[in-house]
Amino acid sequence: LSAHILPTSATMVGVCMTVLSIGHLRQGAHSQLLGRVVVDKLLAIDALIFLASAVLSFMSMRSRRAGRPQRYEGWAESVFLLGLGVLALGAVVLAFAIE
Repeated sequence: LSAHILPTSATMVGVCMTVLSIGHLRQGAHSQLLGRVVVDKLLAIDALIFLASAVLSFMSMRSRRAGRPQRYEGWAESVFLLGLGVLALGAVVLAFAIE
């Protein structure tokens, strides 16, 4: 499972950064909406959540090689699912912020 979480989490960090960048390219009234600010904060936090998931997944793969118990994989999975939930929440807020 960790072999799937690591690249997917890294991709999701890139997705969060891309959406943040595209949102900042648009100037004007839309960028000053309260919803846009909330989406920006959610995406920034979400990028950190996905980064944590990637790090935990990497630690899980490294600990498996060293023959140590594998406790990080469950954490990586839980953090990844949290990141997906925050991303979905950001999408809902963004959908309502667009006029």
